[in-house]
Amino acid sequence: MLLRPRPFLLQALTPLPFSCGPLAVRRTLSAHAAAAGAAPRGDAPAPARTRHKNSRKAEPPRVPTDTALFFPPGVDRDAAVAAEMLIPGSNIVVGPYAGDARVKEAEFIGCSAHARDCPKDDRPEFAVLGRSNVGKSSLINTLTRRNEVALTSKKPGKTQTINHHLINKSWYLVDLPGYGFAAASKTARTDWSSFTKGYFLNRDTLVGVLLLVDASVPTQQIDLDCANWLGRNNVGLTFVFTKCDKVKKGKGGRPDENIKVFLENIGSLYPRPPPWIMTSSTTGLGRDGLLLHMSQLRNYWDNEAT
Repeated sequence: MLLRPRPFLLQALTPLPFSCGPLAVRRTLSAHAAAAGAAPRGDAPAPARTRHKNSRKAEPPRVPTDTALFFPPGVDRDAAVAAEMLIPGSNIVVGPYAGDARVKEAEFIGCSAHARDCPKDDRPEFAVLGRSNVGKSSLINTLTRRNEVALTSKKPGKTQTINHHLINKSWYLVDLPGYGFAAASKTARTDWSSFTKGYFLNRDTLVGVLLLVDASVPTQQIDLDCANWLGRNNVGLTFVFTKCDKVKKGKGGRPDENIKVFLENIGSLYPRPPPWIMTSSTTGLGRDGLLLHMSQLRNYWDNEAT
């Protein structure tokens, strides 16, 4: 399968500012949006949910106002948008490329110490990236609804290689080493950064990056720096705000307040903000919506590749 250059996909995915004018419904998109609200029957049962001692239950997160909408491939940027066309808890419009988002099977394929060692079968893939302990492995387990597909740990820096998980025998979820902390030597941390950047710059099958941001704490400069680097290198990304069900004592701010500040900061880096979505591995918030979003990017990649 030959793939279009990454900048072409990025150009097609650039969002425009949200218009507060009258909202009209388009039948084609509304059908896909309505389907997003239904839980797929083929998925495995959701894992048991637990509450953490250092957090208290938060109210349902609110989408920041005056946000910028993400128009996916196949949707005109001047299209009127109805509320039911948006994925809940996000700025993402559902488009005609949205399809079957069910995860029927997930298989760990292997780990690679370098980008050149990654699978070479040309299947499209999404990379999961974020600060250590932001919840990368938990998100992967939530998306697949299978415990221990990706190993979780209370010890930051556990993931030290590029780990490929094959989904439905057709595409990959890739667990990358976390940044910002590592329980290893400084030399090892430098090596991780080097091979991770090499993966982004040389992986032709990369559809996009899921950049995880902890919404339970204030904006971290290291997350802004990572987003800035990806943008400067034409790597498409989706911000996935994690832990949106938590309000941590002593760390300040509700998740929706922290997200609003983060997006304001991103506005100085991206004239047109990338797509974003609120999630929680504890409650399952955002799971179906994120999978639907990934399906429309993946289907566009498959159908439009030449």
